[in-house]
Amino acid sequence: MNNGMVKIVTGIRRCGKSYLLFNTFYRHLITSGVMEEQIIRIDLEDRHNFSLRDPDALLAYIDKKIQGRANYYVLIDEIQTVHDFVDVLNSYNKVPNVDIYVTGSNSRFLATDVVTEFRGRGHEIRLFPLSFAEYYGAIGGDKIAVWQDYVHYGGLPYLLQLETEEQKEDYLDHLSKTVYINDILERNRIKNVAEMNELCKIVASSIGALSNPTKLSKTFKSVKQIPISTRTIEKYLSYMTDAFLISRAMRYAIKGKKYINSLSKFYFTDIGIRNALLDFRQHTEQSHIMENVIYNELICRGMRVDVGVVESRERDTNNSLVRKQYEIDFIASKGSKTYYIQSALVIPDERKRQQEIASFVRISDAFKRIVVVRDFVPVTRDDIGIVTMNVWDFLLQDNSLDL
Repeated sequence: MNNGMVKIVTGIRRCGKSYLLFNTFYRHLITSGVMEEQIIRIDLEDRHNFSLRDPDALLAYIDKKIQGRANYYVLIDEIQTVHDFVDVLNSYNKVPNVDIYVTGSNSRFLATDVVTEFRGRGHEIRLFPLSFAEYYGAIGGDKIAVWQDYVHYGGLPYLLQLETEEQKEDYLDHLSKTVYINDILERNRIKNVAEMNELCKIVASSIGALSNPTKLSKTFKSVKQIPISTRTIEKYLSYMTDAFLISRAMRYAIKGKKYINSLSKFYFTDIGIRNALLDFRQHTEQSHIMENVIYNELICRGMRVDVGVVESRERDTNNSLVRKQYEIDFIASKGSKTYYIQSALVIPDERKRQQEIASFVRISDAFKRIVVVRDFVPVTRDDIGIVTMNVWDFLLQDNSLDL
């Protein structure tokens, strides 16, 4: 508060940005002694405020509300609907008794405007759907039952108010088709609706799989019999990312210490929306869904997350040296700390374990290596330092990366 910066709360639609600003933060201001007339709340998605999407009208409205030298707090929902909103916000950056808070559901304006236009005077606060720990904290009870609920319906807060399976699926189905996808179509003026819908389904059905626009273009042609250019797919993927619907994890060569741009993995910000896009028909893909949940958890913890690649030269059956690549699900970094993480649904025997840690044993540095499994195993560390833990310990304990 009162740090001279515009605070911008971002995230996928319906994750709670408006509630955070207009309810939680509003109550905080009131209980802190701020008078109600010093708080200016503007919901730009409300039809009553449609005229305020005009930048000059918005300026005039706020100016009229500010009286005297008392501190004023301006809370604006969905600021990206205002043309030239950067100029509006910058106008109040220079006013010492005005503190600005806004929400936005599109990352494109943040990627350029916060960095360039606000010139160090904008601060992003990223909001996510409920983590598993938050979801479990609200429901409690049997961890396995809550896990099954979470990986099916995801973590959008409003779900906790719904009682039946039908209500939850209807809610997610409505959001996926009439809010998220329509928002992307309208904002980017996409005319070929069928292409966009199909791409969303293809990406949803291949979470955790290495992919790129060229590979997706071939999938369209072979499976859907729809010719679509690599360039068009690349644009559509960027639209989905801008809407916070998906995130991209790039491949990083550990030994070469460089990014490999050929293939990436895509994960959904909310697993329930992913399932709804597929009409809840592929929710049984537990391995990839667990991987998606782990990825989201790492992002929520403020980590930078990449997909790891370890190259090794080994001898084949003919005793010839060949180059092999081993994949690490996630390289998670924050500050000076880095963790290598492998997601494994089950490890029934030693052979499977050796398969899961094959990439780990070929890493020469000393960063921590963790295998996460969906089984009630205790946290263990083997003789070469590899830690194995169950997914519930990993998600429910704040310090799980350092156990």
